[in-house]
Amino acid sequence: MTSSNPETSRNVNEKLFNNGDEGTTAKNSTEVQAAWTPEEVQPVAKGEAWEEKVAVESLWTTKASGSVRLRINEACREETTTEPLTVHQMFKTSVKRYGHLNALAYKKNNQWEKITFPEYYHCCRRAGKSFLKLELKRFHGVGILGSNSPEWFFSAIGGIMAGGILTGIYSTNCPEACHYVASDSKANIIMVENQKQLEKILQIRSRLPDLKAIVQYSGSPQQKLPNLYSWEEFLELGVDVSDSELDEMMDSQRANQCCTLIYTSGTTGRPKGVMLSHDNITWTAIHASRAGDVSAGDVQQETLVSYLPLSHIAAQMFDIWTAIQWGEMVYFAQPDALKGSLVTTLTEVNPSNHMGVPRVWEKIMEKVKEEISRCGYVKKKLVTWAMSVSLQHHQRPGEKQFLFALADSLVLEKLRAQLGFSHCHKFFSGAAPIGMETIEFFLGLNICLYEVYGMSESTGPHFVSGPRAYKLPSCGKVIPGCRAKLSNMDSSNVGEVCCWGRNIFMGFLNMEDKTLEALDEEGWLRSGDLGRIDQDGFLYITGRIKELIITAGGENIPPVPIEEAVKKELPLISNAMLIGDKRKFLSLLLTLKVTVNTETTEPTQELSLEAVQFCQHLGSQSTKVSDIIEGQDQEVYLAIQQGIDRVNAQATSNAQIIQKWTILPWDFSIAGGELGKNCTTLWIDYVNMNGTLDLSGYNRMKGRQNNISLGASDEAGLDMCKQFWNFGSGNDSWP
Repeated sequence: MTSSNPETSRNVNEKLFNNGDEGTTAKNSTEVQAAWTPEEVQPVAKGEAWEEKVAVESLWTTKASGSVRLRINEACREETTTEPLTVHQMFKTSVKRYGHLNALAYKKNNQWEKITFPEYYHCCRRAGKSFLKLELKRFHGVGILGSNSPEWFFSAIGGIMAGGILTGIYSTNCPEACHYVASDSKANIIMVENQKQLEKILQIRSRLPDLKAIVQYSGSPQQKLPNLYSWEEFLELGVDVSDSELDEMMDSQRANQCCTLIYTSGTTGRPKGVMLSHDNITWTAIHASRAGDVSAGDVQQETLVSYLPLSHIAAQMFDIWTAIQWGEMVYFAQPDALKGSLVTTLTEVNPSNHMGVPRVWEKIMEKVKEEISRCGYVKKKLVTWAMSVSLQHHQRPGEKQFLFALADSLVLEKLRAQLGFSHCHKFFSGAAPIGMETIEFFLGLNICLYEVYGMSESTGPHFVSGPRAYKLPSCGKVIPGCRAKLSNMDSSNVGEVCCWGRNIFMGFLNMEDKTLEALDEEGWLRSGDLGRIDQDGFLYITGRIKELIITAGGENIPPVPIEEAVKKELPLISNAMLIGDKRKFLSLLLTLKVTVNTETTEPTQELSLEAVQFCQHLGSQSTKVSDIIEGQDQEVYLAIQQGIDRVNAQATSNAQIIQKWTILPWDFSIAGGELGKNCTTLWIDYVNMNGTLDLSGYNRMKGRQNNISLGASDEAGLDMCKQFWNFGSGNDSWP
């Protein structure tokens, strides 16, 4: 497939926004471009090197060794048509610009050790030479399995320098999941953090014909095995590899070739390897970060804490590539950051910007609420007053300026300092939709959460909120140099969000059919998300195409607004899942808010403080999920029914009324398998004694999907399967 230039094939019925100017009247699609531009980014002359890099005709490929045509055309703003760069060209430029600055910091013997930009670059080159010594093949994977660390960064960049493809592997993956990624990427070398991760690879080593070596980058391996190295031994391998040999390999690479693989969670089938080019990475690092108002290091150096899984594109872009481009200093959190130590690191570092997925922000919110509840009467009243003043200030700017300044200086500054945000001015949320309750809570702390919308296939961000583009509850505006359109719009001007730009991926590795599904005939990336774009260019996501429930009566029902309404009415509800596809009526599965085991990250049976307080307000003494379900707590069940009745009262049709509901005995979690890696996905497998039955009408919750294994050998699991099977169907028998 050779995609045509969309400028010459644009539908005349599109509506174009460009710096606020409207184009032709839209019939069923709308296109937008960035309505504001970055500063300090200058166009470059397009010489022979430029022409060589953009000569390829096709916009996509599924081969690791393939090249693509870069999306440079007349639609791109001149100031965003920067020269295509490889990641090491970008890095080398940054070393010259920020050579006097520290780049990385890690804890050693309870002290922060720092690494400058020249030292950082040198360490990556050392790793690159060792990869060459191990005979890493061009376009083969370099798998990295473990927690964030300087060695993760050195391996990632060094592997690309040596001609390999960076392939992050989720540290929570089981051995078989690791095998799939390593096999699909033809990984020659796999870097593991510790013995635990090493054992996963040793279990599958015999089934990986391309694997040449394993390197343990933290500590020393407990056993001596052929082609198994410690980090120190690995670095020694490359001592006799010349600089010219590494330089020759780097010089042979082109910006339109693949350098990174990001694997999807595999929730709708096999995981897909998202192929990202050098240009995808470097262009996004330059321009998307400008949309977020990031300062260059030689003007005012930004600081951040690296803790999110680096196998995810959001963390890679935020922690590695953007930090290199703009001279930021990256501090590494402890491996147990998401189990409770993150705030400790934040209070030590006091970063200037911070990125979190919605669940991280929710956990911080829950922690703050818990601390506030323990305050005395006067202090609690003071905090409540200050937060209400701050929220009103952000909702109605310009009002109560004096009161807001007073509340912030007396109360809110201290609260932010306790969270490690005393010097933080930019707060980003991405990877999944974030609820208004969470957004408004942080506005009460005088913290604006800037939402980022995108996907792995768009190298992370495509729409970004920021100081110059902020409107609730939107995801911001399209980043400079990119474009977006809505296809197949309905009467409410809601359509599928489609994306175009130099951040759009090359294709799915070895999956031509999936690549063609993701890209339309003009090369636009189909997101699968439904949304609308207002007259100012702000995007509002309304749901997923695959999420739409079509009842037995043919009614189309978007479930997310109903689920969110239930959660808003009932503060003790953690997750709500609407069921009704091909069913006579809607039913609802509910989970309750509980505490989390900090060691396993699994939900417990203990109700959260907020849930307990909700119960106490009703006159209930329940403190566990089992107290409510097994004891059939009448106060709680009545309150839930009343909350659902209030939601039903707002239904626009009888088809949108929830007729049945039940409480599940556990909350969803990543550790339990119900949620995907980005905390947004669910796919229930209905299991009977003879195997697995997949009811496609039930396979829906918040977008892409993962598997829940309800073991048939587990009596409770089998009972739950029976309950699911009959739920809302009108059937009385277990098949």
